[in-house]
Amino acid sequence: MIYHLTVHAAAPGVEEIRILEWHGGPGSSFVEGDLIVELETHKAVVELRASQAGVLRVLKGEPGDWIRMEQTLAYFSDDPKEALPSDGESIAEFMVTFELT
Repeated sequence: MIYHLTVHAAAPGVEEIRILEWHGGPGSSFVEGDLIVELETHKAVVELRASQAGVLRVLKGEPGDWIRMEQTLAYFSDDPKEALPSDGESIAEFMVTFELT
């Protein structure tokens, strides 16, 4: 299955988040609990960790980019050979956990 990674506002008034560092690139595998990406709001650093195993497929932003909340940050899949969806196809949301550091 293909998933998309998005960030939901963790605090009122947070509209954007900046990508600090990806912990892997396209083709990288991860397991539950692995750090996927570090993000920054105007007040805090946020670590996004996987809540299930998967393979990073496509990054939709680079370190330093500001991304609006709810915007797709990356695509992941269970199988690295699974075809990515075309524009407009619905895909599952990738479940992540985040920690303020």
